[in-house]
Amino acid sequence: GLTLDEIPNDITKKTPASFEPTIDYVVVKIPRWPFDKFPDADKTLTSQMKSVGEVMAIGRTFEEALQKAIRSLEIGRYGLGADGKDEPIPDVKTLRDYLRIPTHKRVFYIRHAIKSGMSIDEIYNLTKIDKWFLYKIKNIVDMEGELVKYTVETIPREVLLKAKRLGFSDRQIAYLLGTDELTVRALRKRLGIIPTYKMVDTCAAEFEAETPYYYSTYEDEDEVRDTGKKKIVILGSGPNRIGQGIEFDYCCVHAVKALREEGYETIMVNCNPETVSTDFDTADKLYFEPLTFEDVMNIIEREKPEGVIVQFGGQTPLNLAIPLERQGVRILGTPPDGIDKAEDRKRFAEIVEKLGIPQPPNGTAMSIEEAKQVARKLGYPVLIRPSYVLGGRAMDIVYDEETLLRFMSEAIEVSPEHPVLIDKFLEDAVETEIDAVCDGETVYIGGVMEHIEEAGVHSGDAACVLPPFSLSEKTIQTMIDYTCKLAKELSVVGLINVQFAVKNGTVYVLEANPRASRTVPFVSKATGVPLAKLAAKVMVGKKLKDLGITGTPKLNHVAVKEAVFPFDKLPGVDVVLGPEMKSTGEVMGLDSDLGMAYYKAEVAAETKLPTSGTVFISVRDEEKLRIAPIAKKLSKLGFKILATRGTAETLSAMGVEAEVVPKVSEGQPNIVDYIRSGKISLIINVPKGKGPKDDEFYIRRTAVECKTPYITTIAAAHAAVTAIERVKNGTFTIKSLQEYNGATAGDGKTVSAQLQIQNLSWR
Repeated sequence: GLTLDEIPNDITKKTPASFEPTIDYVVVKIPRWPFDKFPDADKTLTSQMKSVGEVMAIGRTFEEALQKAIRSLEIGRYGLGADGKDEPIPDVKTLRDYLRIPTHKRVFYIRHAIKSGMSIDEIYNLTKIDKWFLYKIKNIVDMEGELVKYTVETIPREVLLKAKRLGFSDRQIAYLLGTDELTVRALRKRLGIIPTYKMVDTCAAEFEAETPYYYSTYEDEDEVRDTGKKKIVILGSGPNRIGQGIEFDYCCVHAVKALREEGYETIMVNCNPETVSTDFDTADKLYFEPLTFEDVMNIIEREKPEGVIVQFGGQTPLNLAIPLERQGVRILGTPPDGIDKAEDRKRFAEIVEKLGIPQPPNGTAMSIEEAKQVARKLGYPVLIRPSYVLGGRAMDIVYDEETLLRFMSEAIEVSPEHPVLIDKFLEDAVETEIDAVCDGETVYIGGVMEHIEEAGVHSGDAACVLPPFSLSEKTIQTMIDYTCKLAKELSVVGLINVQFAVKNGTVYVLEANPRASRTVPFVSKATGVPLAKLAAKVMVGKKLKDLGITGTPKLNHVAVKEAVFPFDKLPGVDVVLGPEMKSTGEVMGLDSDLGMAYYKAEVAAETKLPTSGTVFISVRDEEKLRIAPIAKKLSKLGFKILATRGTAETLSAMGVEAEVVPKVSEGQPNIVDYIRSGKISLIINVPKGKGPKDDEFYIRRTAVECKTPYITTIAAAHAAVTAIERVKNGTFTIKSLQEYNGATAGDGKTVSAQLQIQNLSWR
């Protein structure tokens, strides 16, 4: 019931909220699109939202803010252009088409058009973008033309300063002067061209701001306040995108809280306006800056912290660890060499071999020719894994040499300076993972998770169960032993996530990540132990035993993590899952048993599993025997079964009654017509692998458009049937998270979740 003039402005603490902001800076927001993950998607920007995140940049001019925003996007660009990453300029006719159609690359095509001599009026007529913006972009292009006249020896101070004020990064300037980034950096510092930091104050400095919230620019007066306290810089995760989302921000915020408890001043660096870490009152100081070497190094030189934490922001800060260390920056937690041993696929394979831990047969390649030799030696199918990537970027299962050539060129492009690992793909293996914290001596196992989907589906896309439901005690203990050995060998101080594949009783290690993984929030909430907070304290010298952390808690409930996908927003994209991550978020279901917890997770992910109706089943030949028990159970639960001819024949031979429904290519009414008319309650379609856009593709796309629940793996079908059966015969447990985490294994009233869910395993 308060009025605006009764509410104080949180930033100035003096003016009321009814004062409209007066700002003496420019802010640019740019969306982050997922088209790198979905090359088949229609990239036209329309009234249907397609972005999965965004960045924000602040500068004194539009040009400065625009270039900072582009380099914040983490698309491999360091500004509007002139960074060595420009695509060739297309011919004028193609360029006009590119300008006419709004896509995620249009701002770069505007630069091409200006460079090729097109007038601002013509660009305006094609794009209908206000001429004010076009003239500002022209200022950037004109500056490129100015810079290219000089070398690093001849460039005048005023030209270099003007370029920095227009948002040019050291990388761009180095490219135009024909030198490297560190040389430009050294020249800048020698000429006294260093950034100043201005405070975001909402009142153009009319009143003093109380909240230390800064952006960089190239002027004379610096507004950073020094408190004299011990400081630690935490690097955030940048824009939300597939593979690196809000789960890393969760870890950054927990780190801020933990370090404040330990008496440190926390300094947050991030460029994502959607996060809690970029709220002006989360950390003691906030720098709204791109997460590049140049921008982060400038902040470190200004603040002189005790150290920098790179573990919590996902892959982005991890990629900066070695460049920062080379400049004498102290990286807290796992040393950069330990990070490199885990991230560099060749070094990691050598460590695993040294420790005597099984890994899938593999080889590494730096070129397409080397990759062909490795794949021939291993035999297809193989799995391609580049180094230093997150979200399975450019990973794929390859069944033949032609596909290998296509995917290898992408893998080399994504991680050009590091080897690509080529694994023998373990078909039908069970994937598992462990999140742990190590203080350099003791390893605390946060949680052992088992994926519902089998090997080949990215861990971020797989439904995941804690505690595991089909693994023997011996297998679990083996995984724990391997995790402890790896953590110590990699000198981990902080978090580590290790992924395994279990096949025929053998535990193979797939990869280890010495950083916060995307499952840290899930494990922390499922067990009631805040892993990110523990890790932050361990990084500043605390020992686990001093923090009162001993054994992994025994759970009396089951937690299921399920992925959420953006397929309804991206027409033309296939929903089949693989090693490259496609999900944009996740949900969690908690209950006393697996069936009910899985059902809750599916409902939360907006896949409401039916309890009656008609199920359509179509699976590839290799899976026909494995689908029979599922169909049998569905039939017993009262569902009517429809199937394609081949699947129906197999089911009939196994004693399951199934009605044949025509494929799309077999005339009408076919299965797509049935889905559109609402006659299908659930679709189980296990495809043949990546092929042309065939009948099955149209079935899956129609399911997305009509919001019909669909399943594309046998393992998920088993889990779904278990859930449907449980929901038909039981009721939800309604408890708060605190009640779940407060239950102890020794109260005599609850049966261990481990025992309950072992009986439900279909493996």
